[in-house]
Amino acid sequence: MVADGMLTRKRYREVPPRVDYELTERSRELAPVLGELARWGYEWAWSPPRGSERVDLGAIFRLVPGLMNGSTAASGLIDLEVTDSPPASPTVYRVTMEGDSAEISEGSDDAPDATVTGTVATWVGALGPVGDRDGLRITGNSQLASTLLDLLSLGRGGEAAIAPARDLESAAG
Repeated sequence: MVADGMLTRKRYREVPPRVDYELTERSRELAPVLGELARWGYEWAWSPPRGSERVDLGAIFRLVPGLMNGSTAASGLIDLEVTDSPPASPTVYRVTMEGDSAEISEGSDDAPDATVTGTVATWVGALGPVGDRDGLRITGNSQLASTLLDLLSLGRGGEAAIAPARDLESAAG
């Protein structure tokens, strides 16, 4: 993807070695296309994960820039935490929303306006067609967090029911 101009690669001379990748303007232009593919997938292909499947929440979270639909006037910093990693170090995705646009990065340096925390199973239940957000913990600006969650679940929270959240947890195994 670097050779195709989709990513830039920056290598640091550190021990252990570290490499950062960033999207180029060319790849950012694909965000709306990916958002439309996500909408199609939510509508036609979303189902509870099978026991052998693993849901990559980071891939879902990274769709936020493409899901922005112009009707969101929300601005702020929201941390999305996945707590299935050791309790001392959840995986954190930082979403920066500014009106019609959003950016996402991993980790956070300063205090967010809102934090949404959950396990993989609770995130799958919240983002899927059932839209069961009961297992997620929201701190800070709950309106901002809800706006982002509506974008991620395409505003479907509870409109369609494929399986109850407890079945999603057992399916995620």
